[in-house]
This record gives sequence, C-alpha cells and structure tokens, in this order.
Amino acid sequence: MTTPPPIKLKQSANSTAAAASSAAQDARLLVRETMRISANLATSSSPIGVGGGGAAATLLQSESAETTAFRLVEDQFVDSSLRLICSEDIDGRRWNYVAERDRSGKFKRNSIRAISLQSPQAPAEVLILGYKLKIHYVCSDELMSFIRSYVVPDGFPDSVTPSYVPYMTWRALKHFFGGAMGVFTTQTLLNSVGVSRNRATPGAVAINWILKDGAGRVGKMIFARQGKKFDYDLKQLRFAGDLLMELGAGVELATAAVPHLFLPLACAANVAKNVAAVTSTSTRTPIYKAFAKGENIGDVTAKGECVGNIADLLGTGLSIMISKRNPSLITTFALLSCGYVFSSYQEVKSVVLHTLNRARFSVAVESFLKTGHVPSLREGNLQENIFSFPWLRDKPVVLGSRFKDAFQDPDAYLAVEPFFEKERYVVTYNPSKGKVYALLKDQAKSDDILKAAFHAYVLLHCINSSNGHRSLALKQHEYDNSNLMLTTADLEAHIGESCKVVSTAYGVFKNKTVEQGWRISDSLLNPGRARLILPG
Repeated sequence: MTTPPPIKLKQSANSTAAAASSAAQDARLLVRETMRISANLATSSSPIGVGGGGAAATLLQSESAETTAFRLVEDQFVDSSLRLICSEDIDGRRWNYVAERDRSGKFKRNSIRAISLQSPQAPAEVLILGYKLKIHYVCSDELMSFIRSYVVPDGFPDSVTPSYVPYMTWRALKHFFGGAMGVFTTQTLLNSVGVSRNRATPGAVAINWILKDGAGRVGKMIFARQGKKFDYDLKQLRFAGDLLMELGAGVELATAAVPHLFLPLACAANVAKNVAAVTSTSTRTPIYKAFAKGENIGDVTAKGECVGNIADLLGTGLSIMISKRNPSLITTFALLSCGYVFSSYQEVKSVVLHTLNRARFSVAVESFLKTGHVPSLREGNLQENIFSFPWLRDKPVVLGSRFKDAFQDPDAYLAVEPFFEKERYVVTYNPSKGKVYALLKDQAKSDDILKAAFHAYVLLHCINSSNGHRSLALKQHEYDNSNLMLTTADLEAHIGESCKVVSTAYGVFKNKTVEQGWRISDSLLNPGRARLILPG
C-alpha cells in the first residue's frame, strides 16, 4: 500500500476550516431567525400556523403601535430553517418555542429552543454579527418581576379588592416616615443613655436599656384587654395606635433635653410604642382579610408586610444621609411626624370594611333617614368618624344600657313604656345627660337588638331635627341647658314619631343594607350585658 501524499493533510485542514465556516454561518442564521421570530410575534396580527412532522401551533396577537416599532429584522430572514412551535406566558412574560427543520422539511430532534420576548422600551443601536439592527431593551422587566414577587399578591389585581392599592400606597408612605424617624430617636436615646459620650459604665447602660424594654412589655400586656374592640373598631384603634407611636417618639426625643431623666422617659415612650405595636398587630389580619378575594389572606399579609419593610428601609437610608448634615432635630421631627400622621389617617380611611360597626351603622341610618338610600361600602367607610375612639363615653347613643342610667324619674319610664309593649326593647332620651338609651329586655334576640339600635338613632334624629339639627354628641355645657331640656310631653311626641318611622322603615333599611353588601358586626349584636326584666 502506498503512503498517502502530503496533500491530504492540507485537504483535512481545509475541511476543518469549511466546517468551522459552516458552523459560523449556522450561528449567524440562528441569531437572525431568533430575532425575526421575536419581531414577528410582537407585530403579527394574524394566526401563525406551523406545520410539518405533525407538530403545529397557532398564535394570535393583535398589532399595536408599540409592537409595530419592535420589528427588528428585514424580510430576508423569512425563509430560514427556524419555525415557531408555540408560545407561553409566565407572570406576564412571553416565551416563544422554536424548532429547526432540516433540508427535507422535517423538524430535527432536540432542536426546540426557548426565546424570551420582552416588552419594548426605548430603542438602542447595537452591532450584531456585522449587521446594524435596531432593538428595544427593557429594564422594567426586572422591576416588574420584583413587584410581582415581593409587592403584590399572586393574581393581582383580580385577587384583591380595589382598595388594596390606595391602602398599600399610604402604608408605604407611613412606614417610610416611620423608618426615617427611627434613626433620629435611636440616636437620641443612645446619646441620652451615655453610650456616645461615655457618661455611664456599660453595666448601667445595659440595666437602663433592659428596664426600658421591660416597661414596654408590661404596657403591651395591659392594652391587650381591649379584646374584641380590635375587630369592631379596628380603624379607630389603628389610628390611635399610630398617634401613640408618635407620642412615644416625641418622648424619646425629649430625653436629649433632660438626659438625667432617661429611664422614666424611655420607659414611658416604650410603653406607648409597644401599645401601638399591639394595636398594629391585632388589627392587621381583619384589614388584610377585607382585601382578599379568596383563600389568599396569607399571601396578602406577606406582601403587605414586605411593602412596609421596603418603605421602612428606604426611609432609614434617607434619614441616615440627612442626619450626617446635623439638621434641626425639632424641625425634622415635626415634618416627619406630620407626614406619618397624615399617611396613617389616609391609610385607615382607605380601608373598605363590609361590617356595620356602631360608627358605620350611625352613618348608614343617618343617610337613610335623610335621603332614603343606604350608602355603599365605599361611601360608608369614607364617612366613618375615625376619631370616634371606643373608650370615649360621650357618645350620643348607648345600646344595652342599665336602667339607672336611662331613667332617674319613674314617671319618665311609665310614660314611654306603653310604646314598647310589643317590642323586646325600650328606647328613651335622658335630657340631663343628652343621650339616647336603648334598654334590652331579657327575651331580646339578634334582630331585636338591631331594631333597638335603629330605633335609637331614629329617635336621636327626631330630637336633633327639633333642636335645629344640633348634635347631641357634644358635651352638655357647650349649650344652654334650658334649650335641650325636653318636657315629658315633648319626649312622648318624639318617641311616638320615631315608632311610626321604625314601623315603616326598618324592613326597608335592612333590605337595602343587604343589597349594598353590608354585614352586621357583632359589636351591634353584643351590646352591654344588662337586660330589662319586667314584673309579671
């Protein structure tokens, strides 16, 4: 056998070069076709059919001005070997699946590739494999992915109510201001306790700090006795808790003026802030429950807390940068406090609850008596008085009161009792206290309690109308007592008028509240424990 001539080696080298050139051309073709398919998907307004080898898919996407601008390549790449198989959408991001055909028109094995189609933004000029193409880059994809993962619940916006967005907006602002204030209060406490100026030994500093935290825990336990009020009057308690948080921050800042009173001031501030923390924690679940549209309360809660933490970190970072310039402590605290309180107020006002507690019930009855309509869920929540704190005792209507509070004169009781012989409650007005009282009989059921509450507000409306629409919720000493004192005859007339209104309007009121989507809160159906037992 003869030895192969050397020329064969050169042919082998040429063959290798040819193979490399062919691979480079295939790579260029793959890149071009990938970009062509992405552009065609964004700009196509008609179904795209793919055939061959039994694999076919149809894609329909409407054309818009924005997607038209996303066309990247020329028509010279239409006849290449890559073809679209199908598309899929994952969290708002479109992926195309393409496959490569051989010369016979059949799809090659294991040739499926996934191509991400991003939303177009501003154009940028790039040079790819010697071809100058216009592409659209997107930086918002990562941002939107972050928002979907950490800020909004799965399925947003269909998985939550419309009030979710305004609530989270104001919540983020509140935590932003709160995080900013935390830097200044912590710095002040450390200065006052002696850490920064070495005024005290480490042991004394540690003891003072532990006593401060211990006092806060005691306050937290004491305030937990509010119990069901966290469910009934959660808006009022939530706002009151934020006011206490501001009060605690102010007391902490006061330690800078009197550092020798660090321990009592720090303890008082920590008690206030821990009470606020209990309020925030206890009202969190009912609020998030109002936003959830299914079994996603955990998801809504997790995303809501994440929003608060992100805003808190941003506020903390900004405050650190500001503190390096040594700003006026009083001015800075005043501005941050105003922002915090205003955001807190708007936060609780934006919550739309479906239950009728006493505050929203009074709004519904008053609107019904004046206009004949029960306010919608949003209207009723917006009109609710956030400053009507549950521990205040100067409310105009007392439900489930004791007999001695409602009547001081036996003649007054004997005069109104005949109006309620067929009812399981008694409603009256005490002129000396300026309040309407609803007494429940021992046979009273849930509907009787609701009717008694409605009757009480109707009577209050009648008396207010006769006195020039002046509110009886204000303290008695602000008016001339002689103008508010009702005679027995006047009281009987008002009660008789209220009985007529209740007999015709109570059923209509109940039906309209149900139509508007309201539910009766347990705070209305579980008033005071006193029950009236009549003789005989």
